Amino acid sequence: MCPCFCRPTAIRHIGAADRQMDTVFFIASKVFWAMVQPEAILCAIIIAAAVLLRTPWYRWGRRFALLAALCVLALSFLPVWRPLLVPLENVYPANPDLPQSVAGIIVLGGAEVADMTSVWQQPAVNEAGERFLEAMALARRFPDAKLIFTGGSGALRPDRSGAEVAQQIFEAAGFTGERTVYERRSRNTDENARFLHDMIGAEPGPWVLITSAFHIHRSVATFCAAGWREIIPYPVDFRSGGRAQGFATNLNYLGRASKEWIGLLAYRMTGRALLPRYAPGCLLETP
Repeated sequence: MCPCFCRPTAIRHIGAADRQMDTVFFIASKVFWAMVQPEAILCAIIIAAAVLLRTPWYRWGRRFALLAALCVLALSFLPVWRPLLVPLENVYPANPDLPQSVAGIIVLGGAEVADMTSVWQQPAVNEAGERFLEAMALARRFPDAKLIFTGGSGALRPDRSGAEVAQQIFEAAGFTGERTVYERRSRNTDENARFLHDMIGAEPGPWVLITSAFHIHRSVATFCAAGWREIIPYPVDFRSGGRAQGFATNLNYLGRASKEWIGLLAYRMTGRALLPRYAPGCLLETP
């Protein structure tokens, strides 16, 4: 494994000069992923084949066409995502043991669909809706715990904040008042961890951290780098373990897994993620 996944780094402290770099990093990550995501690469192969077939290099066009066909066949019938996705979903256990009380239940944004909510005036969620379901179930199990959501807009052209959708969902379920906390400005996982830490991170835990299983590894490392203590990883929205549903699902899973590994590498290289083994006290120590 690449050394930058395991090399210790210090807890990240952000100064005023780093704010602009955060924006540069955010935009660069969006552009880079748009270029290297699996569907973009597949489209590039198909376009290259179509162009080369009409040139003197038509033999290369045939090779690219064959490669594209093999990619489509593999994505249609094989779980090509499994070697990448399964390790991510097995870093932390499902349904972890919880103490008798927790300080707060943190839900990371990503399950809400802000634009559809705006169009139809009903809170809309995507396939990661388990984040909300499990958070509300735990909120009823721990009536004294804060119910916390962190997430603004991850779009290059900001639209409605994800926190607005989360607020509609929680209030409709009866979670209102000082118990609920909404962080509305963050654009990515790094800002989720840092902005929320500025709001409540200095308070004593433990804190249950809820996000999709494929995302939990990077999320925990990011919260550790931001200085959080007594985190309990609580993965939901597992994708592996069932049957793949053909081309679209295989492509989707491959993209999500690839994005997480690339994101973890980028976060580690820029100090935005710190593995728990190098941040004593970041994870709650169970007796």
